[in-house]
Amino acid sequence: TMAACGAFCCPPADPEDKVRPEHLQEGPVQNRSCTDIVFLPIFVAAQIIFIIVTIIGMQDGDPGKLYKPRDYRGAYCGVSENWNNGPVTTDMPKLSYTMNVSSMADTIMMQTVCSSYASSLMTGYLLATQQEKDDYLCDCCLSPCAKCDGAFDLGGDLLSTDLASVISSKMAELTDPAQAQSLFSPGGFNGDTFSTQNFWEQVTKYVNQVCVPECMMTVDNTTGSRDYVYTPSPDSAFYGYWNKLLNAEDSTPNIGPIKATIATAFTFTALPAEVCPYHESLCVPMPGMIFKELSSGSNYCTFELAADVANALGSLASSAFESLGFDSINGAFSESFGKFAGDFQASLDTFIIVSVLSFGVGLSFLVLLRFFIGACVWIAVLCTILFFFFGGFFTFVLSGQCDGVGLLETGHQAAVAIVVASTTAVQDAVSGEEVPSESFTGIGADYIGRQQYTRLGKKCAVWETQEWRDVYRAANYAALDPAFRTKNYCRNPYNETDELKAKTIWCVTTDPDVPWEECIPIGVIQPECQRGYAVGSATMRDALYYSSFVIWALGIVWIVLVIVLINRIRLAIALNKVAAVFVATNPTVLLIPIVQAICAIIWVALWCLSASFLLSQVPDTYTPKAAYATFSEAFGTVSGCAFWETGPECTEIAGQCTNKWPTGTVWKDNNCEVGPNGEQMCWRCAPPRYVFDVRFAVSFFVYLWNNAFNIALGQMLIAMCVSLWFFSRDKTSTFVVKRGIKTILRYHIGTVAFGSFIVAVVQFIRYLMKYFEKQAQAQKNRVMVLVLKAVQCCIWCFEKCIKFL
Repeated sequence: TMAACGAFCCPPADPEDKVRPEHLQEGPVQNRSCTDIVFLPIFVAAQIIFIIVTIIGMQDGDPGKLYKPRDYRGAYCGVSENWNNGPVTTDMPKLSYTMNVSSMADTIMMQTVCSSYASSLMTGYLLATQQEKDDYLCDCCLSPCAKCDGAFDLGGDLLSTDLASVISSKMAELTDPAQAQSLFSPGGFNGDTFSTQNFWEQVTKYVNQVCVPECMMTVDNTTGSRDYVYTPSPDSAFYGYWNKLLNAEDSTPNIGPIKATIATAFTFTALPAEVCPYHESLCVPMPGMIFKELSSGSNYCTFELAADVANALGSLASSAFESLGFDSINGAFSESFGKFAGDFQASLDTFIIVSVLSFGVGLSFLVLLRFFIGACVWIAVLCTILFFFFGGFFTFVLSGQCDGVGLLETGHQAAVAIVVASTTAVQDAVSGEEVPSESFTGIGADYIGRQQYTRLGKKCAVWETQEWRDVYRAANYAALDPAFRTKNYCRNPYNETDELKAKTIWCVTTDPDVPWEECIPIGVIQPECQRGYAVGSATMRDALYYSSFVIWALGIVWIVLVIVLINRIRLAIALNKVAAVFVATNPTVLLIPIVQAICAIIWVALWCLSASFLLSQVPDTYTPKAAYATFSEAFGTVSGCAFWETGPECTEIAGQCTNKWPTGTVWKDNNCEVGPNGEQMCWRCAPPRYVFDVRFAVSFFVYLWNNAFNIALGQMLIAMCVSLWFFSRDKTSTFVVKRGIKTILRYHIGTVAFGSFIVAVVQFIRYLMKYFEKQAQAQKNRVMVLVLKAVQCCIWCFEKCIKFL
């Protein structure tokens, strides 16, 4: 076997082929052979396959799709071709915002259609059958019906005498940029809608994300503007009523004012198609806002209020509104890969500085470890014990926290109750006296217990000698009689004729800052919350309650393990001290992790670049191109139930656009299709930024293998150097790094490849289970999600074990 290895792997064989004592005088035996050499060509073949997959992927991939801005329908900004005949945005790299006309004008439309003026026309002339009239009254919530919780709050009713002026004034603030300062002012015609905090917190609801050449696009700086006449969405319940009013015969009694208002007041000026390649309804500039780059050179835009609007609102109000709106808009894409990449690029210098400082701190820690390792280990053990104790106490307190009461106050109350109950139990056991009952009914008039501390631990004063209220004496209240038994125990003294009565037992305290405070009977750790609990679900409170005891039990097990393994812990401390001595004696060994880290950074960077080409290749058929009638059909439903809750109300349905992972998004098209039953189908799917396929799986496995190989090689090199130093006679003059590297690379590089291969396989299976979990989550299969989470946990534990084999 050794002859087959070749001269590179194997030295001349020892005639007796056995280890002699002198072979161990300078460390590991030199008479050794190559191990697991067969895995070296497999490792090299994996690198070749990775290169081939990367070259193929670079031909069709576009990493820009992972970070370029995308509009409301998922189309990329700054590209010549988008999925499913999307807009051409070659010269439009910026993602800016225009007015969502439907969200801004729908309330005004509903106020028009559902006004008393329109109601008299609809029910008197324009609707033919009683069923149509009933449907209209129900859609407008003008009459009680199953679909309404109450009448709409649309800003007031309108009669024929004031509809034209009110609606025209409201719409003018939307259509006329000169009136923008009134739009966001509380004194404007739309002040009850667009000047509220709620509007600015949900500002993304009132804008469209579109691709444009520059962040700030107005009709003034473009040519060839378009007009857009507002109309409700075809799938809206008000679409038919709106068109009946708009297209009514002129001979219809009293139709003139409302018809003229609808025809003229709802016309918007939109940007030309050359700078906004969308339907005109999506290209109406947002009045009163100035859009600018999120950061210098960024293709993402944010906003600030125009100067005239800010002056009208005042600096304080405008700054508050801008902050709320910025948070809302920034949150809309804060999790995107593009923003992450941009932030990383902008903070690259900080990242490098922090990395260098962290490495320096780590080296200093290794040097000082020799002196502080014992203290660090025992402090860590103590902190773990405290974590179990306080973790269990936290969940226990949270399970009984009352609504409106702080967590610290609840914890203080529970701690006081536990201490008082414990000390009282000890005193009773020592004295042997008969213990009175701590129970009571109602508000505590019959309480005869011996609680002498308030709920927050304040000492109670003796009723007969307290000076806060002289009226609370045994002579005045039966609950305090006889005085020699009442002492300073908590009671609830009152007479039936008293108008003011405490709701439970209490006492006068000895604290002058808190004259009186309620009490809790001895033994009651978590009193009932009369005003409700901070955790509303009783099931969740029970889960927290029992979890606290589980955590405490684990803490006890941990303490037992520490006691049993205390000699092992001391041995580990001693070994770490020896390791610190080794580092101080052979500082060149620190070059190994440095080179290892540099190689890891280079490899990760190269892999991320190659993977970006593979991830960005979303197949044309991956996302459905059909239209759907409802948002629920496209996006799916979400129940909001906890994972252990069941029932019809917890049933979730996967959407046609989101039934597989990675999932896309859902958007509403202005050009609705008509379904087979005449329904309006306006909801469409947008593809995700990335997908995973077999090529990526191959690339990812090689990534895991190379990472594990790099880590294993560094660990084995350091282990060999340590062993050479440990068995050396002269530990002050031995340079072991060169010998260790030579030995590992000559004899054991195959073992490194083999071991890292096993780790990579286990890691790959764990990530594969994560992929399946995401698929089950997209398909609303809660049971399979839980099963796969459990499998991942088991594989993770197995992975941690095999790393030390």
